[in-house]
Amino acid sequence: MPEIAAAVDVGSNAMRMAVGSINGEIKVEILENARESVRLGQDVFKNRLISEKTTERAVEAFIAFRKILYKYGIKHIRAVGTSALREAANRDVFIDRIARSSDIYLQVIGPEEEARLVHLAVSQKINLKNKSALLIDLGGGSVETVLVSNGGIFSTESFDMGSVRLLTKLEEESMKPARFHHLVQEYVDAVKKRIKKMISNHPLDFCIGTGGNLECLGDLRKELFGKNGESITSDELETIIQKLQEMSFEQRMRSFNIRADRADVIFPAAIIIQKIMKITGTKEIKIPRVGLKDGILLDIAREISGKKEGIQKEQIVDSALQLGRKYLFDEPHAKAVANLSLQIFDFVNEENHFNDEARLILEVSALLHDIGHFINSTGHHKHGYYILNASPIIGLSAPQRAIAANVIRYHRKSSPTTRHEGYRSLPLKDQLLVAKLAAILRIAEALDTEHAEKVKELKLEHKKPYLTIEIQGNGDLLLEKWAILKRAALFEEVYGVKIAIQD
Repeated sequence: MPEIAAAVDVGSNAMRMAVGSINGEIKVEILENARESVRLGQDVFKNRLISEKTTERAVEAFIAFRKILYKYGIKHIRAVGTSALREAANRDVFIDRIARSSDIYLQVIGPEEEARLVHLAVSQKINLKNKSALLIDLGGGSVETVLVSNGGIFSTESFDMGSVRLLTKLEEESMKPARFHHLVQEYVDAVKKRIKKMISNHPLDFCIGTGGNLECLGDLRKELFGKNGESITSDELETIIQKLQEMSFEQRMRSFNIRADRADVIFPAAIIIQKIMKITGTKEIKIPRVGLKDGILLDIAREISGKKEGIQKEQIVDSALQLGRKYLFDEPHAKAVANLSLQIFDFVNEENHFNDEARLILEVSALLHDIGHFINSTGHHKHGYYILNASPIIGLSAPQRAIAANVIRYHRKSSPTTRHEGYRSLPLKDQLLVAKLAAILRIAEALDTEHAEKVKELKLEHKKPYLTIEIQGNGDLLLEKWAILKRAALFEEVYGVKIAIQD
């Protein structure tokens, strides 16, 4: 019996809901789509607040979505908010109003999670294996770009130049088309280097565009050129931009049968896509006609099937490795320390009852513990903390990343202390987890103190009050044994044992 699930995407331009039937093969058949024209971005990008009028319209939209849930008897639902909600100063009040009126809890997601979900949807429609592609998700508030390498996410970038955001600027300053082109060029010039750097070592096989504006441009291609709406060329886009520029808002609606809330944003959206295509040297962009809500449904399907955890772990570890390479880390050393950390974790877990999330956070922390060397070897644990706090890991939530950053912060030197703001701001249970994971990481790094990967395996035995460690590897390992005892204090404190080395 298929499961029925629903996904809600609260964007800057509109609110969308998709209902899908999920079968055992982790495929989703769309049963119903719903769309409500509630433009959060128009409020937020002007004054950072969602107005009472817009909030009331949003509440009405979610009550309509709730009726659809009742119709299908849906138990699995995920509702997410993106750029506008990320920036709204009163978002917590807004989310509470939505929850109280519809019993649907709205989750605000970061750009990296948005990119992951869109990539998930696209990968089901376009074969990305053995390909290098740039995925461009054009929203109302931001443009999310994903560099895809051999099917997986290699890196992501988020740019605050969505169509509603630029339209708001256009309306505020009553710009003429020529001035608006210049404004968009200024926005694009500001991110040009970042995009070029992103794709510099990855010649693109093609580009992919997602979002309602891209789908609208595909429809215009079909109407104007008699071709399918699954792609658009740079020459066709230039012609469309010229026609849109010559038309009034009402003429676009009449001539092209475009909705009112699309007719105004389609022009800035087309210019943004044109500029990005020029930067990347792309002559054509594929339009798979899937988006965030489709990715959410597929993510729910993975969760129901029990396959999400393994797939997501692989993505998180891969993303951590990409970040490490960006900061020129010693990859063999990082992997060796991660392996040793997990061996220790699995042993102490028998008595401490950690969960899989803690194990994954430790693995990420171990892989990235030395990235601070990129800034300066002196105080590299502190530099690593700041780098990870400022660098998203695909699939890792902000709270999880905060824990990992603190583990890196305390993998050497001082023990965790509430004198440090980053540690003090964590919930108490996370503070304790940081101490326990950092203690493991200190021992694991001591085991590869020469960065020579000499230690291959550990045998551990706990007989109170001692935790005895037998080290197996190459050479006499005297330096490693000495390093363990030198760095054992935090481990002995948090686990209540005395470390002994088996001769």
